[in-house]
Parts: sequence; structure tokens; C-alpha cells
Amino acid sequence: MNENLSSAGLIKLAQDSTKGSKEALMENITDMFLSPDGRLNDHERVLMNDIMVKLLKNVEKKIRKGLSERLAESDEISIELVTMLANDHIEVARPVLEKSALLKDEDLVETIRNRTDSHRLSIAIREHVSETVSDELIEHGNEDVIEALIQNSNAELSKASMDYLVQVSRSVDRFQEPLLNRNDLSFELAHKMYWWVSAALRRKIVAEFDIDETLLDDALEDATKEVIEKHNEKEGVMEKAILLVKNLDSQRKLNFDFVVTSLRQQKINVAVAALAELSGLGVKIIWRVIREKNDEELAVISRAIGLEKSQFSTMFLLILQANSGPKARSTSILNTMLNLYDRIKPDNAKAAVKYWQRDYHYQEAQMLLQDAC
Repeated sequence: MNENLSSAGLIKLAQDSTKGSKEALMENITDMFLSPDGRLNDHERVLMNDIMVKLLKNVEKKIRKGLSERLAESDEISIELVTMLANDHIEVARPVLEKSALLKDEDLVETIRNRTDSHRLSIAIREHVSETVSDELIEHGNEDVIEALIQNSNAELSKASMDYLVQVSRSVDRFQEPLLNRNDLSFELAHKMYWWVSAALRRKIVAEFDIDETLLDDALEDATKEVIEKHNEKEGVMEKAILLVKNLDSQRKLNFDFVVTSLRQQKINVAVAALAELSGLGVKIIWRVIREKNDEELAVISRAIGLEKSQFSTMFLLILQANSGPKARSTSILNTMLNLYDRIKPDNAKAAVKYWQRDYHYQEAQMLLQDAC
């Protein structure tokens, strides 16, 4: 045992029940653990650890904090002692949670599940964080914890966790840049993030992931459609309308007459779904055209799908009445729109719709993200 501390001296301190004596005993035992020339044998180590565990319950937080700071990087203390410190008040726990190599994954998981976000934050910035521990931090931690974890380049993130975090970054802006700074972010996930990050971060994606911008349109369009489709699925009536229309289209029964019939029956959701399917544009785009009375765009879409002038006239009037009521004054507006319709060349209309199919997917994703925030 350490020559600087006699057995008699330790026994005397242990027998003294005063607060000062307990603190002195704990400090002396800590010195024994850390002294480079005072190595403990196995029996002494077990004995000293047992004494420390018992003392730990009866000393002030300030003393426990000092003990944690001094023993955080020691490999001489018992797992029982280090886990007690790790699950103490955060001021006490922080040093061992951040630095102790004695804490195994199962110990850290237990703390993550049962202690506070402050404890989780300390674990998130450890020198090494395994996939198992990262998964638990993501499941139980708040945004501060998760951001710290993402920023920790030594934290291992499973594929499932990375996929999840990329999805969440749509609505949590603070996750976006740290994710893009990670070396383990895949090319495919960087592609997906392109749609919802800021302009500055888009430039970062293009530069650092060597993305051909001409390929972005095709590669990322699917990701954006997924956003729109998931949003639409939440609207039960709209979902049923889409399913009905797709079923008709698969049977080659979807045509303009169905659109008109739906409008006459005031089944606007069905008419929107049908027009979206016929034009190749998303239902939210068609909804916007109708609700915001974008008559010129409606004329272009109608021309692109090959409607006759009389068919466009019928649909235009039905939509006008759906928006403004059956007594809506329509003569002058209709004449203006029919004159415009005559001037629109079919090839130009098709080219415009093809461009909108791509451009609007991006705009729709932005609108959905704004709605989600």
C-alpha cells in the first residue's frame, strides 16, 4: 500500500464519522489510485473501491464532482464506482461520461434511457460513440443531443440512423450542415438533401460530392415526388381520388369526359386527380392552379393534353363556378381565355408542361417543407 498513507491513518479516518474525515478519507484513497509510485495490489484495489462506493453516498456534490474529475480517465476504479458517478447529478457525471473508457455500451445505454438530456449530451461528444449508443441517443435525445452527435466525427451512425436523420433534416435546419460535413454521408443521401437545404448548402453538395447538375433533375426528382406523395397520402379523400383515377387509367378508361363528369358532380378532388394524371403534374400543382385561379396555366395544361377548344371552355366554366358559385359572371373572362387558348401552340404547351413537371416538383417540396415547419 502507498507508503505515504499508513493503514493506521486510513483506519482512523474511516472510524471518524465527521464530514471532514469522510472527505479526507475519500481524497486520500483517490490519491492512492492516481499516485504513479503507489500501485495497489488486487486485494487493496477491491477494498478501496468498496470504501469509495460507500463513501460516495454520504459526501457533498462538490466532493463527488472533484472525485469524478480526478478519476474520469483512471482504469483502476471499479465499474460499480464509475457507473455510480455516471448516473449522478450532471455536474458529477459529466467528466466520466465524456472521458471514462471503463463505461461500456450497455452502461451508456442504461444512462441514456434513464437520465437527462444533459447526460445524453455528454455521451454524444465522447471520443468514440458506437452505432448502438448513437441509435439510443437519436431515439431518446433532444435536438441539442442529436446535433452534437452528428457533429462528432468519431460517432458511428448506422445506415438506418443516417437515413432517418436526413429525413428529419427536412424540417430541422440545424442538422443539415453537420450532416453534409460528415465523411460517411452517402452520395445518394446528399442527392436527397439537395432539395431542402439552403442555396449555400446546395453549392456545397454540388462541389464536394462532384454532382453533375444535369443529372440532379432526374436523380432528385424521385425524392421530391416521394415528399409530395407522402403528404397527399395524409389526406384521406384525396388519396381515394388518386387511387380511383389510377385504377381507371390502368384500364384505359381515364379521359376528359371523366374530368367533366366529376366537375359537374362537384367531386373536385376526383377532377383534380384526373387532370393531374392526364397532364403528368402533381395533384398539389393542379390544386394550386384551380384555387389560385391561374387561368393562363390552366389553358396551357389543357392545350398540352390535347383538349379541344370547346372542351376547355366547358372545363373552364365548371371550375369558375366551383370557385365563385353558379351565378359567377363568366362571359368576358371566357372570351379572353378562349382567345388566349387559340394563340397557344400545342408544341409550346407540351414543352411548358414538361418544364413545369420538373420545376414544380422542386417548388412543391419547398411548399411542403414550409408547411411542416
